[in-house]
Amino acid sequence: MTSSPNHSGPIGEDALVRRQALVTLVVVSVWAIGGLWLDSHVGRGGQLLLGVLTAVVLAALMWLHTPAVRLQALGVVGFATVGEIVGSLIWGLYSYRLDNLPAFVPPGHGLVYLAGFSLATLLGRRVVLAIAVVGTAGWGIAGLTVLPAPDVSGAIGCAFLVAVLFWTRIPVYAGVFLAVALLELYGTAIGTWTWEAVVPGLGLSQGNPPSGVASGYVVFDILALLLTAQLVRSGLLRRDQSMRPRTAEA
Repeated sequence: MTSSPNHSGPIGEDALVRRQALVTLVVVSVWAIGGLWLDSHVGRGGQLLLGVLTAVVLAALMWLHTPAVRLQALGVVGFATVGEIVGSLIWGLYSYRLDNLPAFVPPGHGLVYLAGFSLATLLGRRVVLAIAVVGTAGWGIAGLTVLPAPDVSGAIGCAFLVAVLFWTRIPVYAGVFLAVALLELYGTAIGTWTWEAVVPGLGLSQGNPPSGVASGYVVFDILALLLTAQLVRSGLLRRDQSMRPRTAEA
């Protein structure tokens, strides 16, 4: 007699993880497109409501993932918020439509991380790394040659990102690049935020968006993953709660 499939085994678990990744990616995509569009029609009060709703969406999606992935997403929110304050409000690299830091931006960074993690899960390690390396290098070169706006700072960021991808071979960084690239192209196209043509204080030209913009996001991801690894080493987080699936972590 043929035995029934063991849905609790590795095959069943992998299928469940992929379904969770697909749900995450679809929800983040719909919310990012719709939320940024709504932002273009509201004031500061509306942005506050969008911020609350974005936090609710992030909390709901984190429930689908392991404790370590939840911690990483929250770590990205914290590190990225500091980066937003410095990059936008203090340094002036870019500015949002109302010259503020919209309330939906901090939890939005958590959604970007989950989207990148999910892309790495669905595409697989080799594919997502190959796409990210080719895309990063191609965009960086295009910013120095054929794109209308010269993008020297973006090319520098692209070189850094390619080096990180080759050195670490961590697919989630590649997935985050893809998520960030699409988000930045959409967000700048509809005017949610705008990058300065020249990097303040450095005089380097940059695109809108810069081709290497994902390098900043990857720094936030690196810090979040280091935080999680430190908690594992200290015993505050068990190794069996480490992030899954394997394709996104190794």
